[in-house]
Amino acid sequence: MALVTSLRLYNTLARNKEAFKPIDPANVRMYVCGPTVYDFAHIGNGRPVIVFDVLFRLLRHLYGDRHVTYVRNITDVDDKINARALRDFPGLPLNEAIRKVTETTASRFREDAQALGCLEPTHEPRATEHIGDMIAIIESLIEKGHAYEAGGEVLFRVESMPEYGQLSGRKLEDNIAGARVAVEAHKENPADFVLWKLSSEDEPGWESPWGRGRPGWHIECSAMSETFLGQVFDIHGGGLDLIFPHHENEIAQSRCAHGTNMMANYWMHNGYLQVEGRKMSKSEGNFITIHDLLETDTFGGRKWPGEVLRLAMLMTHYREPIDFSVARLEEAERIALRAHEYVEGVEAGTAPTEFVALLADDLNTPGAINWLSAQRKDSAITPADFRAAYELLGLTLARRDVQPAFDPEHFVTERLAALAAKDFAKADAIRAELLEQGIQLMDYKDESGERRTKWEVRR
Repeated sequence: MALVTSLRLYNTLARNKEAFKPIDPANVRMYVCGPTVYDFAHIGNGRPVIVFDVLFRLLRHLYGDRHVTYVRNITDVDDKINARALRDFPGLPLNEAIRKVTETTASRFREDAQALGCLEPTHEPRATEHIGDMIAIIESLIEKGHAYEAGGEVLFRVESMPEYGQLSGRKLEDNIAGARVAVEAHKENPADFVLWKLSSEDEPGWESPWGRGRPGWHIECSAMSETFLGQVFDIHGGGLDLIFPHHENEIAQSRCAHGTNMMANYWMHNGYLQVEGRKMSKSEGNFITIHDLLETDTFGGRKWPGEVLRLAMLMTHYREPIDFSVARLEEAERIALRAHEYVEGVEAGTAPTEFVALLADDLNTPGAINWLSAQRKDSAITPADFRAAYELLGLTLARRDVQPAFDPEHFVTERLAALAAKDFAKADAIRAELLEQGIQLMDYKDESGERRTKWEVRR
């Protein structure tokens, strides 16, 4: 097993940064809520995928590749998926139509995650493949008095759990039923949430002790995490928006069904994402999918390599809000170009202890990136060790995928024209601008004595 550096993580449940102590160092276990695949993943969906991939890589580095189990689910039953299936495949039985929708969108999500430099998780379960596990948990909750049938639904009785609300810090009387759950008269408490709901003929459904129906959102992750990681595991992650109601309700279901004091020992949440200073939404006209960024010119008038998208995300600490902008991508691209130039033709060495220590301080990726850049600038790190550290961040160093965001030749020609016109101030300004972009100019004269300029990426 690898030598373990001290790892500290911010635990939302404790509201504090804590030393990480795995239940079993030979099997460190992490669960992260994956996408609901009713549509292609947007750039906000990409942030937790990248953040927890870095943590997965760091855990493998610290504990050994074979000693970390990472589960990231796919939610493939949901009202939005139902609507998309009815729209796109009106002639098919709904369960079949849903599968067609989710096969396409789940496949695209995997392609996007790979393009962003993410490793495949150890397990990637689909909710529809674990309906039996969900039914078993619901049966246990009913038997123990934590759930009840009413109005064609099975509901979780929140007042049966005194600690309900610990993760979010919300008092029970302040809670409402939450996402995907309407407040109905048949509920004992407005905050009671759905575990199982009956399906009509035009809705997907599975047979259960309570009739043909489908699971509530929250029970899905409780079932899949238990199946692959056990009743209590190390880390549960996701976006900040999942703290309530999703993660709060997961904890309630799992703890009450299994009689445990914890579901996961560490709860981690990444911050929100804005686009050019505004909340991303279709109504704002700034809703951008990962595929758009990788394959089209819908943002900044060009395609962006996955490595640049990933680096742009990691330049902000995962718990902080991030403003995703063209300027940020251009800055990330300059960093990537200099990294590529520095390690060209060199095999990976060993990630320096100082670098690993920065990552081990609650995934301080911006600090780690800045440290690497300073070491490279001062030639205080070997290219081989630089490469190892850079790749620990999941950055690929596939040089062919990263090119300047502009054409340096255009500026070189413009500068030569300025020199010919003796406009030295303009020529100097162009040189300085290119240098800021990471492009070094070198003047020379050809065999005929004519002034020429060549350029290269500055280390």
